[in-house]
Amino acid sequence: MTRPPVISYFSQYLYEYHKGVRLLFLLTMTPHEAMAVQKRLEKESVDHFLQKVSLTKVNVFFGRSACIETIRHIVTRPLVDLTPEQDFILGSLLGYDRIQQCERYLKQAKQISDRLESVH
Repeated sequence: MTRPPVISYFSQYLYEYHKGVRLLFLLTMTPHEAMAVQKRLEKESVDHFLQKVSLTKVNVFFGRSACIETIRHIVTRPLVDLTPEQDFILGSLLGYDRIQQCERYLKQAKQISDRLESVH
């Protein structure tokens, strides 16, 4: 029996976490997979946060305590509904390319500004 790909990513990400390569990780998986991942994170005393996406998907954030505490404050709604600022912070914490994050933020902020202008 082969392991689901998300579990393979999890093992690699956990390795990177312990080596200090990155501070925060995000995986989307089934609730069943999330339960197994949560048990492993608890066993290894790794801070984590689970966000229900749907009946079939769960986002699992894990990493350094300060990052997870920040995620708990920022991720209070579905990821697609985050403000441009929240999206920027999340992407930055996840280690995404800073220039791409800036470009994404500017694009999202402009879309909001354009929508507001068209209403007035």
